[in-house]
Amino acid sequence: MVLYSNTRKTEVFYCNLHCWFTTQSGSAGVMRVSRISARLFLSDLDSALDPSVLARRGVTLVINASGLQNLSYPALEGLQLLHVPVQDRPHAPLKDHFDQVAERIQQNRTGSTLVHCTAGRSRSPTLVMAYLMRCEGLSLCQAHEQVLEQRPFIRPNCGFWRQLMEYELVLFGRSSLRMADTACGVLPEVLQDPGDPGSSAAYSIVM
Repeated sequence: MVLYSNTRKTEVFYCNLHCWFTTQSGSAGVMRVSRISARLFLSDLDSALDPSVLARRGVTLVINASGLQNLSYPALEGLQLLHVPVQDRPHAPLKDHFDQVAERIQQNRTGSTLVHCTAGRSRSPTLVMAYLMRCEGLSLCQAHEQVLEQRPFIRPNCGFWRQLMEYELVLFGRSSLRMADTACGVLPEVLQDPGDPGSSAAYSIVM
């Protein structure tokens, strides 16, 4: 993770990243499945419906945050499904599902868990970050960094970011990020320089 105090650099980075993802999203080489930790994966919808993807990774729990129901998941023995009926909109109450999803991931001892939405950019990364905060004790900044390192094109909408920040405040009584308005949308900023606990300066996250 790189920290910049110049928000303009952040805007340019995210705009370039968006252009890259738009041109590459149809390519098989783009990260369809990302390994977040030893038994936790994040993916797009197509990957979640692919029996070889699930079998190869030992997936026994699929969390569907695509907002779509009646999907044709592979008929693999022992496969469990959890549906999160939320659309990718800023005011959608995804936070209502943070605790349930985190608990199901933590309780899945029989194999790996795969969390997916449609593209694996907004809803599913948000749920994974909430899990990392609640069950792994990471701050939101740390959770974001961990997910981003494995899946560099994630982009939760501004409403989901605010819900994550509220969740972090409930869990830990403090916030590690704030949101900043830029030409490329609302982007997260670290509240203070991690190298100087006494600093009050804000730094934009550029990954």
